[in-house]
Amino acid sequence: MRMLENFIQLIKQFYIFVETQILIAFAAPFIPSQRIFWLYMVTATIFALYVYYLNTKSDPNHKASLKAFFRFLFPKYIWQSASAWLDVRYFFFHHIFRSVINGVLLFGTLDITFNFITGGTDIVQISKLASDLSSADMVVSTLYMFGLIIFVDFVAYVTHYLQHKIPLLWEFHKVHHSLELMHPISNYREHPIDNIFYAIAVGVAYGLFMGVVQLQMGYVPSMPLLLGIPVLMFAFNALGYNLRHSHVWLRWPGRWSMVFGSPAHHHIHHSYHPDQINKNFAFMFPVWDVLFRTYHLPETNKDVRFGISENHMNKFETCLGLYFIPLKDAYILVSQSLKRLLKKIA
Repeated sequence: MRMLENFIQLIKQFYIFVETQILIAFAAPFIPSQRIFWLYMVTATIFALYVYYLNTKSDPNHKASLKAFFRFLFPKYIWQSASAWLDVRYFFFHHIFRSVINGVLLFGTLDITFNFITGGTDIVQISKLASDLSSADMVVSTLYMFGLIIFVDFVAYVTHYLQHKIPLLWEFHKVHHSLELMHPISNYREHPIDNIFYAIAVGVAYGLFMGVVQLQMGYVPSMPLLLGIPVLMFAFNALGYNLRHSHVWLRWPGRWSMVFGSPAHHHIHHSYHPDQINKNFAFMFPVWDVLFRTYHLPETNKDVRFGISENHMNKFETCLGLYFIPLKDAYILVSQSLKRLLKKIA
């Protein structure tokens, strides 16, 4: 009887968790930590308006109007495609798993790494102490924010590079690159195995940096926040982040494109043009691409073609397909590799 009561209680807790996550998914446009927060969407629209203005200015036969701008912003060829609506469905379908992966693996890995580096220091207590101390020293907080985010961005660059270069990891990462048409919610088309690998790598990076800072300073500074988000991350999201997965080409002028990631920088990463494959792995700071010679950013997007390859047959047509087809392909890849290995040994 006791076991049955515990089971029923567990089911109730699971139901509450699922219900909460569904509500959070619907509320995402009103949560500053979410990429599709309404303010980030507004700033992306402003940047898109600027791009539209430049396009109409260069074409004397095209008259600018609000109606024409909305046609530019929401082109029919995208929103009449099955792929665009698959991304919308997948956003809700995958939300619960993505939340669990980030909540358990990313923060769990961060906590384990931090404890390992510091010899068992409680990160929660340190964070409270840091909040009190760093409020009087904005310089330390700002330097800490830049140092932490730059380091994590470097680890994210390496992680992203490996997702492309290691065949087994690519089987899962190619789910994201199967996008042939993109809109902001397409950003969330990712396989859970891809999320797991990234969450562990980034969690270790956060824990490592924070642990070293704790050993050196005796506390972990808090970062300057805006709407509860580190100012640097807020700026990155507000500077047209939602155009990274869209049809709108926006390139920062001159060498600024090498400093701070632009939507155009990420468009090239999604292109299968021979000159653009395996380029632009960085997320926030393209300087990593410049340093490791994976940077490529032309002046225009005339050669950009989204997808895996020109002749690739896109077999991702359902939410379940996005989950299970990569698992099947990964199993085949591992099986074939083992057979070749055994043949060599024999």
